[in-house]
Formats: sequence, structure tokens, C-alpha cells
Amino acid sequence: MTRALVFAGGGTGGHIFPALAIAEHLGSEDGRSPVVHVVCSVRALDARILAANGVAFTPIPAAPPSAHPKRLVRFLRSWGPSVRTSRALLRSLREAHGVVVVVAMGGYVAAPVVQAARVERCPVVLVNLDAAPGKANRWIARHAEHIFTSAPVDRNGWERVPPIVRSIARASDTPANCRESLGLAPDRPTLLVTGASQGARSINRFMAAFAARHASTLEGWQVVHQSGPEGEEELVRAYAEAGIAAVVAPFFESMGQAWGAADLAISRAGAGSVGEVWANGVPTVFMPYPYHRDQHQRLNAAPLESVGGCVICADRIEPEANLTDAGTHLARLLGDSAVRASMRSALASLGPADGAQRIAQSPSLRSPARVIAGKNHA
Repeated sequence: MTRALVFAGGGTGGHIFPALAIAEHLGSEDGRSPVVHVVCSVRALDARILAANGVAFTPIPAAPPSAHPKRLVRFLRSWGPSVRTSRALLRSLREAHGVVVVVAMGGYVAAPVVQAARVERCPVVLVNLDAAPGKANRWIARHAEHIFTSAPVDRNGWERVPPIVRSIARASDTPANCRESLGLAPDRPTLLVTGASQGARSINRFMAAFAARHASTLEGWQVVHQSGPEGEEELVRAYAEAGIAAVVAPFFESMGQAWGAADLAISRAGAGSVGEVWANGVPTVFMPYPYHRDQHQRLNAAPLESVGGCVICADRIEPEANLTDAGTHLARLLGDSAVRASMRSALASLGPADGAQRIAQSPSLRSPARVIAGKNHA
């Protein structure tokens, strides 16, 4: 019988895209390819991404735990239905395919699926993506047969792997061809701005202000800007008024083209974005999400900073404050091709971002029935 792999995670592309990356590299075992299913959140973004990739999925009404009374009630009310839906799915897949492995991609969506796996006695593999594992991942780790981490986490039994990056997020053509595919001039240096799949309002506002105040710094450059669902019209207007050639879109399905076009980038520092910078070797100014209490995005980017491949600037939220800090670094890098070349070489020294291949080819996923169920301790 074939084996079934249930990837659990959602709410943002940051949990779904790594699952798709691993699924790309799942080979056949004894001539049979595994069945892949994703348990995701009820957010429209999850369904859109998974449907576009032709992946079967089941949404659950999971909610994050919270000390806030109203949000705590929502979490408690969502837990039972989420576990029951997950159990029904696991039973159905086991009846059809025999062996079912839950691959938890972390976060609040994965937790009830792991609880269902415990009850149904399905093995669990945790893929930790962030440098500061959250509550859900620390809990999942106690119940996982194997733990992979693509972030710099030093915990007993956690196997470190390189970043996990989809093939569609890797440049597969020349810079000139990538630029032309986006409707840009093939021979002009290009700045990529991205707040990841959901966009980043503070980065959008910062870039609108930068274009207005420092248009001369961007002279000769063109911009590719992934704005997220809000801010597209404002940014199109800001770049046009500054006389800057720009392509702005809420979301780019093929981020590989955007990275392939780029000579320099401004980005959030989620695990997915850091992995894409690593894989594509693009010098980057990271502006980590400012509201995380543990500041794990800054930690995510630390390995790239340590070799000189990026600059990490605090997102000070207000455009004026960001112009003073991130704006200064951006202006310097726009005008210094030698520094950009040095940063690109530094990123190349990190080695291949082949975490997806390593996980997909591991015994935990290829031959789960043969893996000894020895628990790891978080």
C-alpha cells in the first residue's frame, strides 16, 4: 500500500510553502509515490495557494491560544472541532493507504492535528521553521518521532537542515529574462521589495516615503514590489509620481522570477523569506516584523548577517523613523555595487538551501514504518 503524508500548518504562506517544497521532492518508495494532503486554516489565502498547486487539503477552524479572555474562548471552542475533523481525515487515509505520517509545519494549525495523531497513533514529524520555537512547536516536539529545524536552534535531538525553499521561489533564468518576464527593462538594476505573502504595511509606507524623498537615489533603478492585499494603488501612485519604473502586485506566484530579477532586496525576515534570500543569493536589507515578543525574525536572519550577506534593520513602523535607519542602509547599497557583490559572494558561501530535499529523503518520511519511535525531548 502507498503511504500518506499529512502536512499540518497554515494561516500564512510561511507554513504552507515549506510543506509544498518538501512535497516536491518526495520520491516513490517501492515504486509507489506517497499521497499528500494538507490540513490548513480556514483562511482564504490557504485555500488559494493549495488549490493553485493542485494539492488536496482540509481546512480546520483552529485558533491560536491566548491569555486574552475572548481569544482564549475562541481557542477552546475551536480545539474540539479541529481535532475531530483531523481524526476523521487520518482514519480515512489510514484505511485507504495503511501508513499515515503527520508532518507538522508548526504553529497553531498544526497543534490539533498532532493531538489527533496522538489519539489515532500516527507518527509525527515536526519541521520547525523559526529560530525561537513558539508554544505550539515546543508542545509538538514532545510528541514527535523526529524533529527537523531549518532555523538555528540548539536543542537536543533537533536535526538541523538548510532552508526549505520551493522550486518556484528559485531563479531559473538569467536576470535579463526574469526582468522581461515581469515587464521590466532587461538591463536595469532592480530592487525587490517584499513583505512576504501577506505584505507589510510599514514597509509599504516606508518605500512610498523613500520614493518621494529620495527619487534621485533610485535613478537608473527599477522596482518589483510585492505589496500584499493592501497598498497596491498607493505604491503605484508613489512610484509613478517619483518617476520610478515599478511593477507592483499583491502577490507574485513565481517569486523565483522576482528574485532572479533582483540586484538588491528589502524584505521581512520570516523563515521563508530568509530561505529565499539564501537560495537566490540576493543582498538584502531585512526589516523583521516588529511585533513579535521573541523577535524571532531577527534571529532567523542572523546566520546571513554573520557572513556579511545581509543588513538587519529594526522596523520602526513610522516612515520617518524608517527613513533614518533602513533608508540610510538602502541608499548606501543602491549606490555601491562593490558592496553588493561582496554580499552576494558571502551568501554563496552558505551552501545550498536544500532542506526540502533532505527532509523528503529522510527515513522518517520515506520509510516511516521502519523508523523506531524514539521520542525526542524539547
